[in-house]
Amino acid sequence: MKNNKIKEMSSPELEKELSELKSELFKLRFSLATNGLDNPLKVKEVRKDIARVKTELRKRELKANV
Repeated sequence: MKNNKIKEMSSPELEKELSELKSELFKLRFSLATNGLDNPLKVKEVRKDIARVKTELRKRELKANV
């Protein structure tokens, strides 16, 4: 997911996307531990996407409090 796409989303959409990404990460980790993944780098990509979404949510929170 690109940063400009994240910036275009509203805060509720970002919250929803964050929960979806977390559940996807859980599924990826589970399948990696049990039978392996076709693309183990997908775990890294999802973790970075989670960080991007959290960063944008935090920026908006700080901007609202100023």
